[in-house]
Amino acid sequence: MTTTTPPLATGAARGGTPTTTAGRVRKRLTSRTATVASIVIAVVWTIPTFGLFVSSFRPEEQLKTTGWWTFFRDPQFTLENYQQVLFGRGASSGQLAGYFINSLVITLPSVLFPLAFAAMAAYALAWINFRGRDWLYIGIFALQIVPLQMALVPLLSFFSRGVSLGGVTLMPPWDLAGEERFIQVWFAHTCFALPLAVFLLHNFVSQLPKDLMEAARVDGATHPKIFRSIVLPLITPALAAFGIFQFLWVWNDLLVALIFAGGGSEVAPLTVRLAEMAGTRGNEWQRLTAGAFVSIVVPLIVFLSLQRYFVRGLLAGSVKG
Repeated sequence: MTTTTPPLATGAARGGTPTTTAGRVRKRLTSRTATVASIVIAVVWTIPTFGLFVSSFRPEEQLKTTGWWTFFRDPQFTLENYQQVLFGRGASSGQLAGYFINSLVITLPSVLFPLAFAAMAAYALAWINFRGRDWLYIGIFALQIVPLQMALVPLLSFFSRGVSLGGVTLMPPWDLAGEERFIQVWFAHTCFALPLAVFLLHNFVSQLPKDLMEAARVDGATHPKIFRSIVLPLITPALAAFGIFQFLWVWNDLLVALIFAGGGSEVAPLTVRLAEMAGTRGNEWQRLTAGAFVSIVVPLIVFLSLQRYFVRGLLAGSVKG
């Protein structure tokens, strides 16, 4: 009787490396063709941002009469656009310096608060046994499907009753002084971010080695000690990945800040002022380009400084073993 080798025999049967679907996909993604395609996509994706950067430094006359690519034929620089946008006092200037500070004041706490609360909640849901834990996790997971716009009116009604939180009375934006409105914006962004943050961090925390946790408990470590000394250092990539997403979301947000803080210059973020510039002075291209680049430079710095954690954080909890 003649025996034949099955057509699907793998390299492992011949003493080589097993040929799997994951291996074939990985090989294709690391091929020269994939590398060239990635470079082309990156260049095409970057061209609009580069054109915006070049246009922000061009004089008004050249910007309104020629394309940004003509800069290389007749290069002319000016800082007048940025001076007018950031520090100008005229009616047509951007005056973005104060709005830039407002965006920082709104964004930083709106990122740190959800990260802190979500990390603690994820650890509790993953490693502390208490009654109703699974149902609570299901409820948090289900909250992700609630559109942000549906929660705006109930949250405003919650504030309108004058709720006391930590000794601070939360009132409607129109009843508060300028600085106090920041508290409500932080509260709103934290509420909207928590369901997704808890879900993502729980997937990462729950896959930490069980032996590591048991060894810490045998050594007498309490839950706060385990969380501070073991869990937080190990989930840094996941924290950084979600922090980037939350930072970009809050920094570019217009709706939540406009509703819960109002549109006054003392609390309004950059997005409010940029919307006003585009709506009332749409022909002031030189100021709009400078203002737009001012608004994206901070997110670019945040992303580039944390990019080493980004991919690791995105893959957190996706594979095991």
